[in-house]
Amino acid sequence: MAGATAEWGAAEVAGERRQLINIAYRLLGTLAEAEDAVQEAYARWYARPRSQREAIVSPGAWLTTVTGRICLDVLGSARARRERYVGAWLPEPMPDRGEWAGGGGDDAVDPADRITLDESVTMAFLVVLESMTPAERVAFVLHDVFRYSFPEIAGIVGRTPGACRELASSARRRVRAERAPVSTAAQAEVVRHVKEAWEAKDITALVGILDPDAVMTADGGGLVGTVLRPVEGGAHIAQYMIAIADRAPGLRLLERTVAGAPGLVAQHAGVTVTVAAFDASDDRATRIWVVRNPEKLRLWTPGG
Repeated sequence: MAGATAEWGAAEVAGERRQLINIAYRLLGTLAEAEDAVQEAYARWYARPRSQREAIVSPGAWLTTVTGRICLDVLGSARARRERYVGAWLPEPMPDRGEWAGGGGDDAVDPADRITLDESVTMAFLVVLESMTPAERVAFVLHDVFRYSFPEIAGIVGRTPGACRELASSARRRVRAERAPVSTAAQAEVVRHVKEAWEAKDITALVGILDPDAVMTADGGGLVGTVLRPVEGGAHIAQYMIAIADRAPGLRLLERTVAGAPGLVAQHAGVTVTVAAFDASDDRATRIWVVRNPEKLRLWTPGG
């Protein structure tokens, strides 16, 4: 009986990896950090004596609790690390691997294919998560996205269920204040117009598709050239984009799903050099997030 229990437990433990990667990515904002957190949780699991592992009724719940606590610790130190980051720090956008030739690799070996692309991984959503306290982020993501109960979350953040409810409520207000939902079709149309105007170097068309109060934030991580501060105002963003077009002959723009929403991918000689995510309202782009840090683009070159 003990052997059968151990076998069942091993299968259940292995089957939790996808869920854990999805949770950790939404909590931390990068796939590498998410992988590290999940690997650490598994290491702690297998470091326990076999008798202790077999005594755990729900390995999945245990792994979720440990992964959540690890992510909470990482979030606590992330602010200091990001203050030393060169320029703006943006979450790592996930590609839709099915859109790339040779994409959709083996789920057992490619963690990117474990990420479920939905509204909780859009750049707009992840950026709002970055504004939360670590405890707010954990409580909100686990409850509102993954439907964990507040008593379960309390065991992760070390607070009462009532306090966790308040944390999630505070986080929810942040999301509502920062985000106005837009349909995928409407955003795709905005992105298409931005692409067409940029390729034509039509500054008038660009100004027309950009909200007057639009903001563009770029992340190069100090590894590639880009603006270090947000560019504010549709006219200023349009001027910047046209200047880039003039200096980047041979750049190819592709409409692709970026972090679960319509976006643009720029390639040079077949290598992805820029990924742009958008937010839109009233048929205009209101926010543009430009990721150029090559460490965050490793998944974006076909076959990469």
